[in-house]
Amino acid sequence: MHLEIITPDKKVFTGEATAVTFPGTEGQFQVLNDHAPIVSTLAKGPVTIATGTGTQTFTVDGGVVEVLNNNVLVLAEAVVAA
Repeated sequence: MHLEIITPDKKVFTGEATAVTFPGTEGQFQVLNDHAPIVSTLAKGPVTIATGTGTQTFTVDGGVVEVLNNNVLVLAEAVVAA
């Protein structure tokens, strides 16, 4: 699936992912390929991205995630690479 993480200042990550774990405001959740469409708010915490070559983690300071047709868009208030 295609993942984009964007802040008001810049595009933090763009690429393909096999799984992404998010810190939802109602608890942690994971998105895989062919996930059902969803829009969710994010709490402050780690976003872990699994790719074919390994994992990468960013810490978001809240935001929103939208999943639709294997495209995942994260609009984060702020992001720090972990």
